[in-house]
Amino acid sequence: MDISRQEQRILHMLAQGGHILALKDDKGRIVEVECYNRDGWMLNDCPLWLFSKLRRKKAIRSEASRPYRITRRGLELVRSEVSNR
Repeated sequence: MDISRQEQRILHMLAQGGHILALKDDKGRIVEVECYNRDGWMLNDCPLWLFSKLRRKKAIRSEASRPYRITRRGLELVRSEVSNR
């Protein structure tokens, strides 16, 4: 299964230890997402539609109301990249 460049970027960030916080409204629906890398910096390139797409593909998951992390399926989808460090 091919994934887009934006999905690839987010999954790679999650594979390196990042997480996604889902902000909910009063009814419990997700209205906004915030993506953080492993250093705690917030990324602006994770819109709600991309978050939903990754959830549909079962590439990310949240357990016990914690932030969303990458799943084993997500690790299979992500292609390796050279680290800039």
